[in-house]
Amino acid sequence: MKQSTLSEVKSAVTPRATLLVIGVVALQLLFVVSYVGALHEPRLRDVAFGVVAPSAAAEQTVRRLDGLPGSPLDPRALPDEAAARKQIENRDIDGALVVNPGGTTDTLLVASGSGKALAIALGSLTGNVLEAEGRTARTVDVAPASPHDFNGLSSFYLVIGLCVGAYLCASILAISTGARPANPTRAATRLGTMVLVALAGGLGCAIIVGPILGALPGSVWALWGLGALIVFAVGAATLALQGLFGVIGIGLAILLVVILGNPSAGGAFPAPMLPPFWEAIGPALPPGAGTWAARSITYFDGNSMTSSLLVLSAWAVAGVVVTMLAAVLRQRRAAEPSPPGQPS
Repeated sequence: MKQSTLSEVKSAVTPRATLLVIGVVALQLLFVVSYVGALHEPRLRDVAFGVVAPSAAAEQTVRRLDGLPGSPLDPRALPDEAAARKQIENRDIDGALVVNPGGTTDTLLVASGSGKALAIALGSLTGNVLEAEGRTARTVDVAPASPHDFNGLSSFYLVIGLCVGAYLCASILAISTGARPANPTRAATRLGTMVLVALAGGLGCAIIVGPILGALPGSVWALWGLGALIVFAVGAATLALQGLFGVIGIGLAILLVVILGNPSAGGAFPAPMLPPFWEAIGPALPPGAGTWAARSITYFDGNSMTSSLLVLSAWAVAGVVVTMLAAVLRQRRAAEPSPPGQPS
């Protein structure tokens, strides 16, 4: 009886299952490390910040802001308020202080469309600096988030939904007929399916956040195109990882998109408020590139999107190339004759 039970346990807990369970536990731990590590203590770090003031006062203000403890700002002098507004709209800087030489009330320019947490943090920091000098600041939101977009988070949630749908769809395609496609035709079919899913999912999500919910005021067509690109990029990358590593590729996709990508995307806290590691990797991963582009479409007239679109396109192209190459190599290996003495 005991031997039978032991045999049942051994047959149920296979080495493969054991490795997969260990992998899941590892992902669980990495999830906690990444999210808590990125988001537990947000603070400003080297935020691109403009200063508008008469020449002598501008230099003095830049030096003072540059010397703040912890280096929260990366200040630079700008010629006038119009230039500061233009740079904020182009997403070259995140805020600016316009000094009023004839009074004690200055103007702080922010853009809550980039993330309300960043605008609030800049207001608090600037207020403390000016208060020590007996001055105050009125805040002007150059690119305000929609009143229906709480804390400017809807763009982030849109991108996360697109990414989750993409890797889930790619995973289902693998689970249903084998993680590694047997030949290039099957690989191309999976990629073609992802194109259809990307077009449908991108359009549906753009309509939901736009006309239906009114959360994002940007162009539905532009959000559709971006959504389709995000879905295909993440889906193709997931298929590529599955083609290389089998079912383990699904876990690697989750690692890249969910565990590393989501907390570094600049959603709850924009990039200048994240620790250096997450700030560095965010723009290179689909959630970060997608969130930046979605906010550009929604609140900044599509400015400063090129690098994000290139990142997403690179993921898409790499996913297609690796998926097809893996399928070709797998077909060639399957066609090779077996060595003498081994079954074919």
